[in-house]
Amino acid sequence: MLAVASSASAQSSAPAESATLPNVDVVAPRARPARRETSRAAPVTGATAADTDPDQAPVASASEKNVSGTEVNARPFSRPAEALEVVPGLIVTQHSGDGKANQYFLRGFNLDHGTDLAISVDGMPVNMRTHGHGQGYADLNFLIPELIGSINVRKGPYFADEGDFSSVGAVHIGLIDTVQKSMALATVGSFGYRRGLGITSTKVGEGNLLIASEANTYNGPWDNPDKLRRLNAVVRYTEGNAADGFSLTGMAYSNRWNSTDQIPLRAITSGQVGLYGALDPTDGGNSDRFSISGKWAQTDKDGTSKINFYAIKSSLDLYNNFTFFLDNPDQGDQFHQRDDRVLAGVNASHTFNTMFAGLPMQTEIGIQSRYDDIKVALSNTYQRQYLGGTRDDKVKEGSVGLFIQNTVRWTDWMRTVVGYRGDFYTTNVNSLLTPANSGNAAASIGSPKFSLVFGPFAKTEFFVNAGEGFHSNDARGVTIRESPSNDGTPVDSSPFLVRTRGAEVGVRTRIIPGLDSSLSLFVLDSNSETLFVGDAGDTEPSRPSRRYGVEWSNHYKPVSWLQLDGDIAVTHARFRGDNSAQAAAYAELAGNPEAQIGNAPGNFIPGAPNMIASAGIRLGERTGWFGALRYRYFGPRPLTEDGAFISPATGLLNGQVGFRFDNGWRIQLDAYNLTDSKSDQITYAYGSLLKTDALFAQCHPVQIAPPAVCQTGVMDRVLHPVEPFALRLTMAGQF
Repeated sequence: MLAVASSASAQSSAPAESATLPNVDVVAPRARPARRETSRAAPVTGATAADTDPDQAPVASASEKNVSGTEVNARPFSRPAEALEVVPGLIVTQHSGDGKANQYFLRGFNLDHGTDLAISVDGMPVNMRTHGHGQGYADLNFLIPELIGSINVRKGPYFADEGDFSSVGAVHIGLIDTVQKSMALATVGSFGYRRGLGITSTKVGEGNLLIASEANTYNGPWDNPDKLRRLNAVVRYTEGNAADGFSLTGMAYSNRWNSTDQIPLRAITSGQVGLYGALDPTDGGNSDRFSISGKWAQTDKDGTSKINFYAIKSSLDLYNNFTFFLDNPDQGDQFHQRDDRVLAGVNASHTFNTMFAGLPMQTEIGIQSRYDDIKVALSNTYQRQYLGGTRDDKVKEGSVGLFIQNTVRWTDWMRTVVGYRGDFYTTNVNSLLTPANSGNAAASIGSPKFSLVFGPFAKTEFFVNAGEGFHSNDARGVTIRESPSNDGTPVDSSPFLVRTRGAEVGVRTRIIPGLDSSLSLFVLDSNSETLFVGDAGDTEPSRPSRRYGVEWSNHYKPVSWLQLDGDIAVTHARFRGDNSAQAAAYAELAGNPEAQIGNAPGNFIPGAPNMIASAGIRLGERTGWFGALRYRYFGPRPLTEDGAFISPATGLLNGQVGFRFDNGWRIQLDAYNLTDSKSDQITYAYGSLLKTDALFAQCHPVQIAPPAVCQTGVMDRVLHPVEPFALRLTMAGQF
């Protein structure tokens, strides 16, 4: 199921700034009762009901969760995407420079850069399909965390209005409409961290105009500084509220960076490089994104109509070297991935409020459409200089999804949600370097959904959910016929759409005053975990898989100045069936036991986490002293199918202390990795080759070792370390 972009990921793969988050006072836009019979003032146009009272917003599963922007921004975190760690059981990490999309782990999945975790911002999909670096690539570096008004979290394929990439989870980020006062923020920190942010809003006509801009630089602890240079801007106009109003939002983002990628453990233990060193200091990239999006909604006693649209222009140039001198013993294995696209989409739905046999019933019917016009390329490079092309493709990919979802409240203590969605995908791939890989493809899939909710009984609800979902595969892997990197070797194509099936039972209770607790048991099957390997340009078909586990989430606020939370997720993840290709590769290495380690066939899923946990405490009122501590545990993971390589567990402790003045000013100190852990931020295991390896001399310039051994390289744990203890000081004011 994981579409990966590197050999590292194929073997397996905290905002910025928002660590220094100010309190943003959100002003509810003026409701317009004339347009509807009942008016609900909401602080965030286009967000969920969670914005006004997330604890009371209705949910359809025990694992569904609504979180306010205030709750998100109260946590200490160091990268924009780490705001998503409000999702219980989700780990957000990074194995490269901070301009690259983060890596996500949830429910026993190494989700790479976004496969099977659907992320949207203001109704715009963040996941990019048929992407140059990895299927579902979800880069959130354009997000300004202070603009988050709400986050709605869903897990599992149980929701008819969720489509591609949402089988494991879906995260919908809503934006604020306005701020009570203009604000400015400045942050300075360790390793050259600098950030400036300004947000202002004003009344324009019957609505509100919000403008925000951000600039950020960062070198990191790396021997080869990241030299990150990031710019963000947002202009947003809103009228009314989420149920009855509209919004129009423009965003612009640009980023340039160097990156220190993961390195083999043997390079560190031998002293070739330090823990924060780089084996190829020319790795890095640049990325740009420009978008416009709009939302409109109208509600009356008979129902609600919603329409949203978006248009996005994005580009990415990424230079990586994961295997060093395995393929090119002279100039190294650096490669360039290029993605340049325009995508647009329109979604519309209408909810009918009716009665069925005297029972209240809601029926939602909707359509979701998207079209991507993509230029995507892969080439070999040396110090970012072009050596030769591997793939160069023009891809046009379109999709339409239709869904219907019916909710009936049978009694005061039981309701059902029954849904169905159908999706149709079509693509045209024009392979400029290998015409045999050009072609057209189309596929369709249907997905039934069901939820049963009992309660509340003594402020407790019970949930039963089941459904089918899917994820799309890279279109290049669907039409491929010949390996672009192996002189026309035949390659099996991938299915366009891959089915998933899941079920969940759970309970959520607020029986103890101040405590919101939920427990869920889940299972999720995938028909295939087909991999499109972005640094090779071809596919690696994989087997079906099954994951099952338990999640327990708790949020406790006994008094106004104290909040406690704790989450734990335990998952069992395994492939199903046999891997004949891996068995053949293992047999080819017979007689070379060192090369066979990590290459034996097995049923472990590389990178699948078996335990993720977090805990936090927050103290303070709206003014005066405040503080917080958060601990995050990322459990050990098998790194190869045979389990020969296991990642270490990683525990990180972050803290925060500050003072809020009555006039709206605030001073805050954030501390990251308080224990100065030297563990891995992320870990892989795969073969690579360094010039200092004994095997290198057996393979070059005269090959003595067997060809299969030279092609495999030295199997090793490959890691990206946790960043060391760091401080960031923020001064924020309101005007």
